[in-house]
Amino acid sequence: MKQLHKVLNEITQLTSNIETNYPELYRSLDENPMTLPVSQHLHMDKVVMQEYLENLKQMLHHYLEEHKAEN
Repeated sequence: MKQLHKVLNEITQLTSNIETNYPELYRSLDENPMTLPVSQHLHMDKVVMQEYLENLKQMLHHYLEEHKAEN
């Protein structure tokens, strides 16, 4: 349970960082299918939440790489 709590805290911190520093990316989180689990019988556990966290990290990394190339 502590592991899940740790992952949830990381998700919260990362999401807050994105919301504060990259609002244009934050607006697209609800629309991005990569961050939305698609299972019919969704079971939110540590594995699912860890995958969600990794997807958020990848999205932010990709976003930063794109914007670094533009500058």
